[in-house]
Amino acid sequence: MEKIDRPLLTDPAVPPTDEIIAAGLGDANAAFIKFVAKLGTFGISLMDWRYYYDGKAWLSKGEYRWTTPRGTQKMRPLFWLSIWEGFFQVGFFFSESVRTELLGLELSQAAKELVQNAKPMGKTMRFLPLAFRIADAAQLNDVYIVAQFKNAIGK
Repeated sequence: MEKIDRPLLTDPAVPPTDEIIAAGLGDANAAFIKFVAKLGTFGISLMDWRYYYDGKAWLSKGEYRWTTPRGTQKMRPLFWLSIWEGFFQVGFFFSESVRTELLGLELSQAAKELVQNAKPMGKTMRFLPLAFRIADAAQLNDVYIVAQFKNAIGK
């Protein structure tokens, strides 16, 4: 019998806490803590958790924030973060036109297969969804590389 992945944090009345996240992630919580701690070295911060009724779950967004020379605060969203039973998911959306550039990055073979096999979405604007399921800290390097790439291309 195949195990069905279950999203967690689906009750709009129960906001996520460190304890709830740790209980849901189990062994993957160590990777999650490492992931969140290292994001700051790339200038990326996580937005507060928000409940999204269209997806029926609490999500957080990874954002790159900077100040322009004129002092204006700017923000670029990079990825969406969700918590699942036993793993967390980091989701990116790219223009389909950058698939070749993504494949040229120094990613693991599994990540390259994820990029290669991603099915484009949309009719006029074709987007490439990439969802990294992280259960182990060894998988984090691919996410950091893709997040830095997303930030560098600015779209």
